[in-house]
Amino acid sequence: MKVAILGCGHVGIELGRQLVARDHEPIGVRRSADGLERIEAAGFEGVQADITDREAFAAVPDVDAIVFAASSGGRGAEAAREVYVEGLRTAIEEFGEREHAPERLVYTSSTGVHGDHDGDWVDEETPLEPTTDKTEVLAEAERIALESPEKYGFEGTVARFAGLYGPGRYRLERYLEGPVTDGYLNMVHRDDAAGAIRYLLDEDLARGEVVQVADDEPASKWAFADWLADECGVEQPPKQTKAERLTDDDISEAGRRRILTSKCCSNEKLRNLGYEFAYPTFREGYRDAIERYRTETAD
Repeated sequence: MKVAILGCGHVGIELGRQLVARDHEPIGVRRSADGLERIEAAGFEGVQADITDREAFAAVPDVDAIVFAASSGGRGAEAAREVYVEGLRTAIEEFGEREHAPERLVYTSSTGVHGDHDGDWVDEETPLEPTTDKTEVLAEAERIALESPEKYGFEGTVARFAGLYGPGRYRLERYLEGPVTDGYLNMVHRDDAAGAIRYLLDEDLARGEVVQVADDEPASKWAFADWLADECGVEQPPKQTKAERLTDDDISEAGRRRILTSKCCSNEKLRNLGYEFAYPTFREGYRDAIERYRTETAD
């Protein structure tokens, strides 16, 4: 199977590695030349192209599947719209109008589209309640990913990621130093985010559906921070309530809404589809980072 990974970065490169290991043919698409070097170092083909520019897609060959894993780079809602809505729509049209159109699309979204549920469980059937301009864009992109491919005879899947962590994104200092605000963490290791997409492609599952990609155990931020400190052999960090955090003057309105958002993300559907996690919880997923931290601080 030939797979174009559009916006081939943190998750996409790992996805490419996993696809190569199973004798598939990934093609990583990145805007920058240095991004191509990372793709090629991972052992598969890279193509330099701006996915918001339709003409640039001419450099990408026909494929069996598209994975849209682009990032807006942490910028605001307008930048997110350019990438997630306009870029996604452009990709669907460009590939769909080819003589050899792909058979399916996987779009990577975020559990941020759920909004606040006061700590209750959410799953694929929970009505979306985005709380920021950016998550409203993500919800719109999900609709495009599920509905637009039908015009061209192929099907879309939404892989809705919880908070990504893993190599280069453990953020130990944030939780070891504090203060840590109360709430829940919904997480998934990078390798399992990539692994879930690879599995859905490999097994030809969840066409036309949403699949939530989160690990087995949503964690209290306070409990997680204390566990992490104990494992690292340092003092547990200071804590603060949401009310205390919201008294700070440096919080944007979007940041305020993120602080007030609380939910627990279920992965029951993905589990029932048969996916086996490499890192079922943060305890397994943070082990390498903890061991590295203890080694470095002991020197």
